[in-house]
Amino acid sequence: MCGIVGYVGQKQAQDVVVEGLRRLEYRGYDSAGIALPKDGLIVSDKRAGKLANLEASIAATPLPAATAGIGHTRWATHGAPNDLNAHPHQGSRGRLAVVHNGIIENFAELRAELVAAGRTMLSETDTEIAAHLLEAEVVAGHDLTTAMQNVCRRLEGAFTLVAIDAAHPDTVVAARRNSPLVVGLGEGENFLGSDVAAFIDHTREALELGQDQVVTISRDGVRITTFDGQPAEGKQYHVDWDLAAAEKDGYDWFMRKEIFEQPRAVADALLGRRDAEGKLQLDEMRIDASELQGIDKIIIIAAGTSYYAGMVAKYAIEHWTRISVEVELASEFRYRDPILTRSTLVVAISQSGETADTLQAIRHARAQQSKVLAICNTNGSTIPRESDGVIYTYAGPEIGVASTKGYVTQLVACYLLALYLAQTKNTLYGDEINGVMDQLEAMPAHVQTVLDEADKVYQFARDHVDTKSVLFLGRHAGYPVALEGALKLKELAYIHAEGFAAGELKHGPIALIEEGLPVFCIVPPKGRDQLREKMVSAIQEIRARGAATIVLAEHDDEAITPYADEFIRLPKVPVLLQPLVAVVPLQLFACELATAMGHDVDQPRNLAKSVTVE
Repeated sequence: MCGIVGYVGQKQAQDVVVEGLRRLEYRGYDSAGIALPKDGLIVSDKRAGKLANLEASIAATPLPAATAGIGHTRWATHGAPNDLNAHPHQGSRGRLAVVHNGIIENFAELRAELVAAGRTMLSETDTEIAAHLLEAEVVAGHDLTTAMQNVCRRLEGAFTLVAIDAAHPDTVVAARRNSPLVVGLGEGENFLGSDVAAFIDHTREALELGQDQVVTISRDGVRITTFDGQPAEGKQYHVDWDLAAAEKDGYDWFMRKEIFEQPRAVADALLGRRDAEGKLQLDEMRIDASELQGIDKIIIIAAGTSYYAGMVAKYAIEHWTRISVEVELASEFRYRDPILTRSTLVVAISQSGETADTLQAIRHARAQQSKVLAICNTNGSTIPRESDGVIYTYAGPEIGVASTKGYVTQLVACYLLALYLAQTKNTLYGDEINGVMDQLEAMPAHVQTVLDEADKVYQFARDHVDTKSVLFLGRHAGYPVALEGALKLKELAYIHAEGFAAGELKHGPIALIEEGLPVFCIVPPKGRDQLREKMVSAIQEIRARGAATIVLAEHDDEAITPYADEFIRLPKVPVLLQPLVAVVPLQLFACELATAMGHDVDQPRNLAKSVTVE
């Protein structure tokens, strides 16, 4: 989820680009870089770490004056976050520079082609191949726009590319496919950015691009074409919010913005996970298949929201692989003297990759000679580095302390791990695995369907602004969702909230039910081990005792209506995948209730984004 800036105009490009990068640093802070054209060559500076490192370097060694330029702030995917892998990347002649957001899925094939042709690759990134391919096109006589069209037709994956050719310094050319890019329209100047925050200080007139389009900006205008070179048009709009809001893309809170980014986040987490033959490939696994075949127990260690993702993983892994799974709180794990052997796989889930409890737990596991696999969102962080393998979630930076898109992408990673183990241990046939992958790849659209009904959930939340307690009930994979829903409410609204397995009601928790108590009830899909019917029985029991039931169920489950004071309709999905859609209304409810109560949603009291001490 990198940040990209492009500029052509009359101002000093360095100032405009660096300012834009500052506005976009929330999108990535592993490195930052800038490229300017000067006398037929590219002049560039790029530094690992936050933007401040680049600014310090430019202050020490000023770049030449220029009125066009591109810049990038990186969220590392391909390649470690260091100076060499930082963007912009150049071709071999120093004439062309490119910045990139996204993943080029067929980069290995293209890289091999370039190396065979004698090109020298200086970085580990997929981006560098785009620089070499574009350079070859312009050296062959094509203008940069045509070069971009030709190259994009060869690329697979989701990407935004922005390039500048020093031989033609008055234009910047960009392309997008399933990755954000917006044009800022000025007087005698034009802009490119990953979002409007990049240029909101200069113009509030913006142009939205369609899929598979190339845009060429100059001082005098903007030209849009398709990848096939056909003329195209963008959708112009006026940005009517201030700079502070623009950093949140018009949302009042980063958390709310991140909730609505979840369809894209889920799609990104699934990118490039199948090879040309349709088999799952987890490039960062680094644990040999023969070792995985010998695994007879899995222990998942995590904390907070990640722990609830691990609980969902237990259902999926045991169902698809028949391997026994335990889920442990990282803070308790090493203190209970766990039984670990060479045939135990320890899976550590941590968004930041720096969670102190989880880090100490994996060190203990490795000391016992167990293999460790990390599920993480932060490239190059400590937990992935100290693990035997890693599955990155590719959620992008998550600014809100209460995790949302981080959680759903962890779920995706857990499903991928379960399916990969099933493939390795031959507990599922290839067509069965591909069938589940097809269902997963349909999930972004299903999540969007739930988000489209956000206003209804917001109204529920405002209706409960004086509520002092809320309960959440679930069965099977819906039980961890209930726990996560309760956690979100505790984190943001500071009220009592509890999640329960619905079957446990009669063993004590039903004593909490009183007249008017709101209870969220997550109803499993129909047709699985009578789970739905058992959940309906629990709803009847609490409703008979005065609870106000907010029921989440399949959209066509009209038989549930008599038991629901409020009905939140969910898309029809398999029971194991239902957490991906069921959690979304609970996130929306917590966010809106906290807002109505006047709380700081992004920075809840007493909490930090990453817990780096035990």
